[in-house]
Amino acid sequence: MIKGSNVALTDLSDSVGSVIVSLGWASPTGEGDADVSVLLLDTNGKVRSDDDFYFYNHPVAVDGSVQLLGKTPTADGSEDRISFDLTAVPSEIARIVVAASRYEGARFDELEDVGITLADAAGEGLLRFAVDDAGSVAAVIFGELYRRGEEWKFRAVGQGYESGLAGLAADFGVDVEDDAATGAEEALGGADGETQPDTAAGGPAEAPVRQPTLEAIPAPRRPESDSAAGPEAPASRPRTSKKKVTLPRTAKKTLAENDSWKGARLFPVSVLKSDRDREMRATSVLLAVMSQVPEFSRRLTAGFGAPAGRMETFTEVSLPHGDSPRRPDGVIRVERAGKLWTALVETKTNGNALKTEQVQAYMDIAARRGYEAVITLTNDVALEGSPLVEVKIDKRRKHKVALWHLSWAEVAYQAQMLIRHEGVGNAAHAWLLQELLHYLQHENSGCHGFQNMGPAWVPVRNGIDDETLCQGDARALEVVESWERLIRQVCLRLGGELGQKALPVQRAKRGTDAKERRIRLADQLCVDGRLQAELRIDGTPGVLAVNADLRTGKLRTSIEIPAPAQGYPLSWVKRLVRRLNEAPADLHVETLVDGETGGPRGTLERLRPEPADLLPKDSGTRITGFRLSLLKSMGSGRGNAESGFIRSVDDAVNRFYTTVVVHLDTPTTRQAPPKERTPAG
Repeated sequence: MIKGSNVALTDLSDSVGSVIVSLGWASPTGEGDADVSVLLLDTNGKVRSDDDFYFYNHPVAVDGSVQLLGKTPTADGSEDRISFDLTAVPSEIARIVVAASRYEGARFDELEDVGITLADAAGEGLLRFAVDDAGSVAAVIFGELYRRGEEWKFRAVGQGYESGLAGLAADFGVDVEDDAATGAEEALGGADGETQPDTAAGGPAEAPVRQPTLEAIPAPRRPESDSAAGPEAPASRPRTSKKKVTLPRTAKKTLAENDSWKGARLFPVSVLKSDRDREMRATSVLLAVMSQVPEFSRRLTAGFGAPAGRMETFTEVSLPHGDSPRRPDGVIRVERAGKLWTALVETKTNGNALKTEQVQAYMDIAARRGYEAVITLTNDVALEGSPLVEVKIDKRRKHKVALWHLSWAEVAYQAQMLIRHEGVGNAAHAWLLQELLHYLQHENSGCHGFQNMGPAWVPVRNGIDDETLCQGDARALEVVESWERLIRQVCLRLGGELGQKALPVQRAKRGTDAKERRIRLADQLCVDGRLQAELRIDGTPGVLAVNADLRTGKLRTSIEIPAPAQGYPLSWVKRLVRRLNEAPADLHVETLVDGETGGPRGTLERLRPEPADLLPKDSGTRITGFRLSLLKSMGSGRGNAESGFIRSVDDAVNRFYTTVVVHLDTPTTRQAPPKERTPAG
């Protein structure tokens, strides 16, 4: 589409009761990002109340009409998806504005490939609008959905806002109120430097939960309040949704006589003896919780085009197919306004692979019976442009069936985000999600996410060791795909612990095909024997890099932080070493200088008594930043055992974040109010 054009959704698809709008962009540095926001406007062009404003602190509409689904990585950046159930939008709403904003002085002209796409309930892309002239602005209205009689239309807008999110929200009638106490609290932090709870953000900022393979992660450290600039001015913030229920990290003191007493669980795991038992139990447990906790079920199904409505779930349903009936593991049905949305569910546990013929049969059954989707659920993580199973679609059929995939790691992530960080409607729902999470994390459940680097792992490592691995080897491509799955799962686990977005950074040329990118990385693996990835985590001062050198068997985790804009170099290095007082003694610190390959470096143990050793000998050399690195031996096995590669990567990222990154000065966290994040006009 071109700027200013419009189109009726029914002209593009017959399935537009629910749509997915995606806002995308790419960053040359890998660090650029933006936040999406949605405003529901009446015929006067204003919100009815602040509840019609959806953004990072208020992501879900009670009626299910709007849900911010969060970010997903793409081949050349990331995209932020929003689910709209147009059948649930109140009749008095005439327009839905979709926008995005940047923060901390960033502008949209620093991003590439800025655009918006819209897909129907079957996941088929219907339109794209490229915002080529965003300019040096802090916020952009990408497009809007609006009513014309009984139908919905889309208009490509592309309008920039100098005043950022706060100004955009105020223009549409959102009440931006001063909160001096909160502003001062966020500016100064607590007495111990830890992040303070933000009760206006839809629930307290709970400390993260402990995963089976990860240590509990502390909150990022706030900047010191003794800055020369003094404390920040009180901030303004839009009002947010009501406080919801979260669960504390620390369990209540037990009444058991000794440690041998095990607490009763709603979903027992010890009785599971076979993969079939695990699949049946996992399906039943998940679907039962989904039917009772609407916040959780909407998180999982909104992205699949499901409407908001009364949900019922079923297991082991018999459906006719040829000479013998088929029994999908589960069925999800949602009723809204007398219409049914139905999805068949096929699950696998313990790393078992999906069977193509089985999924194909379910797609055929769904098409014949008018069902909307087939959802597969396994330990594996799906990759863009690389489906787990290839199915044939009969294009002669008017009714389209969408094939979607979830990993058990994604299910656990969504449960953890709700019960630890964002909250649910009541304590009973929080307890149900806690029981589900305990079940998924139990070693006998079989629902542990991606846990095997695949059969190509050992041959590729051996080929790198003896220098016999050649470019173009298909096994190298398999390892690169497994590495990408592992990094995406690491992001899910870390994001669930922190309650913040963690995404893999894809540094690729604009428009690069995902498969071509992986082929290039596979050829590079054959040459230098290294797997590399970068993670962008909200609230951190830089990109966290992970480098696995298969020749030396070492894992390197590192982060580059920019030099302060003001002050003296000696003050910078002293302050950095002071910040890292609790970091490991073997942490490598390197000074990055302008125009050279590298500056002074050393271990933290050596630098603690003499921070000035980090200063270049030539006082005229400009310091651009610092690189912090930790080295760790990596596991050799392809699985997730204590000696396995997957476990070692998980542990390395966790250790680096908890012992290094958490102590660094961080930019304003994602819970900051819009005005605080708006650049000076």
